[in-house]
Amino acid sequence: MSILLAIAALVAAPSGAATGFVLRFPLSATVNAVAVVVGSMLGMFAGRLLKEDTRTAIFIANGLATVSIGTGMALKTGNAVIMVMAIVSGVIVGELLRLEDRINAAADRFQKRLHVTSGGRWAEGLVTASLIYCIGPMTIIGSIQEGMTGNGTLIYTKSILDLVISISLAATLGSGVAFSAIPVFIIQGSLTLLGSALGFLMQPYILNELTATGGLMVIAIGINLLGLKKIKLANLLPGLIFAVLYALLFHALKLV
Repeated sequence: MSILLAIAALVAAPSGAATGFVLRFPLSATVNAVAVVVGSMLGMFAGRLLKEDTRTAIFIANGLATVSIGTGMALKTGNAVIMVMAIVSGVIVGELLRLEDRINAAADRFQKRLHVTSGGRWAEGLVTASLIYCIGPMTIIGSIQEGMTGNGTLIYTKSILDLVISISLAATLGSGVAFSAIPVFIIQGSLTLLGSALGFLMQPYILNELTATGGLMVIAIGINLLGLKKIKLANLLPGLIFAVLYALLFHALKLV
């Protein structure tokens, strides 16, 4: 996603804007990935000590908290039409590309190569945790901010939050949560490395729609955790790209 956004930025940028491109080592992404692994290890250890009823209660609590967080994010939209168009367009593309099936198949193959067993929830833990950690304004703002200024404070703060969340998730979803550190590092690291090109995402009218569309995805995660409906989360991901495109279009038309 970050690569596509970078290309869009270079195309849309004024002549010469790309000459200030700077690459910075994604230190904050590294710290965040380590925090996820440490939290997951603590969570897996704690999960072995908890009764099944307690793990179920934690699972439900995670779901409720996730829905609440997603609702707050969705309310950031400056124009609900953009949010709806983005998520609908995204899910159509995601379904056509069968993103969820492909990601789960890849995760299952990776799990088998590692000879890891996790009660059939390994891929679910990987995908769920990855989306929770990577969808949100802190990820976008913090990573790009480090890429542009070298200041990774926001991601360091996020790392503490993710460590706590990892403990809770890993206690119920197992070792797949720990491996979400890989996409966390790749996605946040890419945003940091491409920070100079992706600075346009910091515009409020774009960031609000990215946050709102991501909020709908976070709500979907919560619904899955609560067991209310099985939603194919990965199929929603293209919606983030459409959120940027529609925000740019609506802004050009002076509708936001």
